[in-house]
Amino acid sequence: MRHLAFAACAALALLAAVPAASAQSTTSPAQPAGAVATSPTSRFVMQNGEVVLVQEGRPTPLTKNVLLADGTKINYKSGIVELPGGKKTTLKEGDYVRPDGGIVFATPASAAAARNEPAAAGPARFEPYVDPRPDPTSPAALRTRLNELDTKISLMAEKIQLLNQKISLLSTNAQRPTDTSALDQQIQKLDEKLK
Repeated sequence: MRHLAFAACAALALLAAVPAASAQSTTSPAQPAGAVATSPTSRFVMQNGEVVLVQEGRPTPLTKNVLLADGTKINYKSGIVELPGGKKTTLKEGDYVRPDGGIVFATPASAAAARNEPAAAGPARFEPYVDPRPDPTSPAALRTRLNELDTKISLMAEKIQLLNQKISLLSTNAQRPTDTSALDQQIQKLDEKLK
């Protein structure tokens, strides 16, 4: 009788263990340490000496280092960014990292510092664009001017995107030179349209 009771208890224990084991195997894996939910418009911006997450224009302080989907690591305290290839750069005030791992520099000086080059002499910010033409005198002339300016803004945004792609390519392949001639040609064509 004791053997029968022992066998029944063992069988019940086995049956109870099977659902628990299968429940453990069907749970989703935990996110890696430092993973942060982002949207395509999110930015990891260096502000006041620390990296903050900016989503929909609202900054949120970070409490841990960040690991992006492409393998880029961001130290939220120091602003050191380690790219998947091992290259490191330090963000300056206003610089930011996109969720795809691309780095956007706020000033020419911070871009030069990331390339370990001396900062170019001159202003720390880009000069504002001033249209030298006289003000339009009629509503039709104003609409024409606004359309021209909208076109220029679109071309400039496209140029900035191409320049950021070039910076990203050049910064990720530090060991071997990257061919950026196709991007250079596109940038040159945009420059001709902007004249």
